Amino acid sequence: MKYQAQFDEMKELVLAAKGPEDVQARVVISLHKNFPHYNWVGIYRLEGKSLTLGPYQGKPTVHTSIPVGKGVCGAAAASRKTEVVPDVAADARYLACSLETRSEIVVPVIKDGAFWGEIDIDSDQPDAFGPDDVEFLEAVARLLSERL
Repeated sequence: MKYQAQFDEMKELVLAAKGPEDVQARVVISLHKNFPHYNWVGIYRLEGKSLTLGPYQGKPTVHTSIPVGKGVCGAAAASRKTEVVPDVAADARYLACSLETRSEIVVPVIKDGAFWGEIDIDSDQPDAFGPDDVEFLEAVARLLSERL
């Protein structure tokens, strides 16, 4: 894995966390701090039929609750598959949070076989998320699910 050192650091942070909220906060802070192209990082949790924003790093967003099936986040919740959007302007599903955002990745967090929530990351760079980001973030999502 290209980001093995960052994953190992993330694993240490997660293992040292004191409960699910602390785990989520540590993941968000670490991703935002260690990856300059991750301009906005947040975790959405499934609550009923909507995704509710938990901890995040970056500019504030009006999208604190997103119905499952709406937007890129809602699509990832419905499909339970990672969504990579290289150009948000070209994807009708994108819910605009920031005029600077150019690309997005949403990675589902599956706990005990059920959709729990997701890691949502925006970048001000176009096509910012490649296969290495997908592999790394899916590993982080699995790690996160083990500590929730």
